[in-house]
Amino acid sequence: MPLSNLPENELLKTVLQPLLEDFQYWFARSRLLLETEEIPFLSENQQSDLLERVKQAQAEVSTAQMLFLATGAQVGIETSALVPWHQLVTECWQVGMRFRTEQATSNNK
Repeated sequence: MPLSNLPENELLKTVLQPLLEDFQYWFARSRLLLETEEIPFLSENQQSDLLERVKQAQAEVSTAQMLFLATGAQVGIETSALVPWHQLVTECWQVGMRFRTEQATSNNK
């Protein structure tokens, strides 16, 4: 069945629920990296700031998930709330890719 034919709450379950789960997954991975590794191209303050932003985003996504589940998927999330999470995930991906690239390069020397 095409998404446009789904009832609104089913559409939210189909689209929003996996999106929130993806945010949690990527924020958890990013948090692990930032808590366990020294990122050489970030200052201590930059790494600490990024980690705090990830923790804050995790809390926000958790709250959104709880509301979503508590209302039986009757509540959506404004795009304006999703955009900063997406931007933060993208920033974390960039840090992670650069970190892994630099690690691989230094291991090959």
